[in-house]
Amino acid sequence: MTSISEKVIIIMGASSGIGEATAKLLASKGAKLVLAARREERIKALAEDLGEQVFYQKADVTDRQQVQQVIDLAMEKFGRIDVMYNNAGIMPQGNLAKLEYASWQKMLDINIMGVLNGIGAVLPIMQKQQSGLIISTDSVAGHVVYPGSAVYNGTKYAVRAIMEGLRQEELSNGIRSTIVSPGMVSSELFNTVGDETTEMALRETAGKAGFSLAAADVAQAVLYAIEQPEHVTISEVLLRPAKQSI
Repeated sequence: MTSISEKVIIIMGASSGIGEATAKLLASKGAKLVLAARREERIKALAEDLGEQVFYQKADVTDRQQVQQVIDLAMEKFGRIDVMYNNAGIMPQGNLAKLEYASWQKMLDINIMGVLNGIGAVLPIMQKQQSGLIISTDSVAGHVVYPGSAVYNGTKYAVRAIMEGLRQEELSNGIRSTIVSPGMVSSELFNTVGDETTEMALRETAGKAGFSLAAADVAQAVLYAIEQPEHVTISEVLLRPAKQSI
């Protein structure tokens, strides 16, 4: 296993949920972190709590210039980037017949373009280094399709394809790719569902023992991927609550 204390790691979407839990876990291992999110107050407070080796930058993953500023900060503070974790995402739900074009576009912009913006900003640096690991949060929804979630499913299938393409294109440059695909996670992602009835049903299910993961469970999967030596690629980690049927 590789020592986490030697790693410079960027986490996009780090102000809550999986991103926040991962930041706390990696900081506890001594990692050098740059945290980014849209909510500056929360990301600032988190970075200050985690110590002198942790910096933050307000950033919206749909804005390429703001994503580039995160990469620039990491290079300014540490001179290299070992891991880029694309974690920002939203999960609006609803049948296609509802014609929620604005919601669809927002999902495409954040869930797909947000990942591509992160990859595009960090790739030249990792190519120059001839090393690096790019991780993206995917979902069980990127492995199975179910009613009311077609567009969200589509964005997560897209992330799987993009990350596998990245692996194939960049393996000769020493760049590895990983997707972490959790099932239901109790987090603020529920706030993005956009349908009160669906959100309430999800929260009710998540409250039952064995039907939901904690954000810290997913953070452990991210840590596992990062800890591997450079000759090992963990392409996918798929984890579900023990009682989740889909």
